Amino acid sequence: MHMSTESLLVILFVGLAAGWLAGQLVEGTGFGLVGDLIVGIIGAFIGNWLMPRLGLYLGDGLVTAIANATIGAIVLLLVIRLFRSRGRWGGGWSNGWNRRWR
Repeated sequence: MHMSTESLLVILFVGLAAGWLAGQLVEGTGFGLVGDLIVGIIGAFIGNWLMPRLGLYLGDGLVTAIANATIGAIVLLLVIRLFRSRGRWGGGWSNGWNRRWR
């Protein structure tokens, strides 16, 4: 398999843009430049796998690739947050209810 330098740069740009954008949209996340790049690239794979299964097709082009990768990265960040907070979406509901009714 041969990948041109231009293709690699596009993949890295899309991954970085999607990782940064997802980090801005999902509160409490953000992994720095390299972390956002990794989240964006993994998110691109998740988005390209998930979107057709949901019956959604956004089109072709760079903006669409960033949108697909961002959607996948948001899904990835939500899953990471779920496991990082031990199954409690940041502890929001359970802690609030316990304090209120005691």
